[in-house]
Amino acid sequence: MDGSNTKSNCNAGVHTAIILAGGLGTRLREMINNIPKPMAPINGIPFLTYLLEQLYQAKIEHVVLAVGYLWENIYDTFNDKYKSMTLSYSVEQIPLGTGGAIAMAMTKVVDDNVLILNGDTFMDVSFADLWDFHIVNKADITMVLKPLTDFDRYGCVNVEDNSRVVSFEEKKVVKEGLINAGIYVVKRKIFQELPEKFSFETDFLPSAVAKGLVNGYKSDGYFIDIGIPSDYGKAQKEIPAYFAQKKKGL
Repeated sequence: MDGSNTKSNCNAGVHTAIILAGGLGTRLREMINNIPKPMAPINGIPFLTYLLEQLYQAKIEHVVLAVGYLWENIYDTFNDKYKSMTLSYSVEQIPLGTGGAIAMAMTKVVDDNVLILNGDTFMDVSFADLWDFHIVNKADITMVLKPLTDFDRYGCVNVEDNSRVVSFEEKKVVKEGLINAGIYVVKRKIFQELPEKFSFETDFLPSAVAKGLVNGYKSDGYFIDIGIPSDYGKAQKEIPAYFAQKKKGL
């Protein structure tokens, strides 16, 4: 089933999001210094601002920022509100890995299903449609999949029946394939009784896929990962242009 065509009568909607905002930005160190990667300036505005604005426009009510490295920089900028959204902070005293960071952030969440975003990627995706897809399919984990051509920077995600994720492939030169866009809706309960430190991508997801717990939601919206200098440079124009078009209703 293609996510873009999924509809449901569910009125609950997604209310809470977790943003993984503890990135060090090692590969951007020559371009940004002494700030967390999600605070890297895009046309003079912290990248995290664009993620928060996207969530605000999607009517998200509560955002938990999973932070660590120089997290005070984020707090000093945003405090506990972004417009009408409440911001909470889940602070790692030591690096816990992406999985450990999510599990810790989940202690500040009361909703049964939660939206999760990487703090260094941006994608134009309908969170409402993603939510509907997740609920209709009664999924434990729904992963946003982005179709790409001619790439070698990302591993591929393989699906069956057009939605169930069945395997991951290592990074290699690929003519055409689906990549993990770093956006998920997950059931909160699956993050109980887990190790303190683990990687969501390399430790948790492969096991969940083997158990048949992961569905893929395909979306071909605008996508950019600011984690490398070349794409960080592209983001300086592309992301502001995206929001300008949205504002004009184009």
